[in-house]
Amino acid sequence: MAKAGVKAAVTAVSQSTAERRPALAGREASATDVKVAALPPAERISLRAPEESVASLSRALGVTLPKSPKTSATKNGRTALWLGPDEWLVIDEAGADPLGDCAKAKGLHSAVGISHRNVAISVTGPAAEACISAGCPQDLSLAAFPVGACSRTVLGKVEIVLLRTAEDAFRVECWRSFSDYVFTFLTEAARDAAA
Repeated sequence: MAKAGVKAAVTAVSQSTAERRPALAGREASATDVKVAALPPAERISLRAPEESVASLSRALGVTLPKSPKTSATKNGRTALWLGPDEWLVIDEAGADPLGDCAKAKGLHSAVGISHRNVAISVTGPAAEACISAGCPQDLSLAAFPVGACSRTVLGKVEIVLLRTAEDAFRVECWRSFSDYVFTFLTEAARDAAA
């Protein structure tokens, strides 16, 4: 009798499906002139490639991989961010498969799916720059960090990738394990920026 009960419990557990809940799902905070909100999940890849592979990868991905520091390129819901001379973060918000697209490229490259590792947070509004500057040492003025600029930097004690999406809007990419810290930091900074 006990064996039958254990077998039924094991069967019930093995038939259930696990559901991944996005970190920070639905979280947002607002203060005067700034809003901090979790962005929906997206497909992401970490891409490394030598110069001679860039053209082939750009064709396969449907977006030209930028070659200059602090630059990005966007096309059809896919954004490529320059992180180093041979390194890009590719974010696809359109639900396509950038990893699969890279497999079509002829050139030498390394593409690793990091969709579940990263979380994105938007910071928008007239005080967005002040909010992020509360913990980021980088000059975020429009002259130094224009729309489309991106970089790997820090926010408080955490490494982030920062993308300016509009004059008063930023996308903050961070590791999932640090997302609560980053969101809370930005929420507090938003309150300070509003004061």
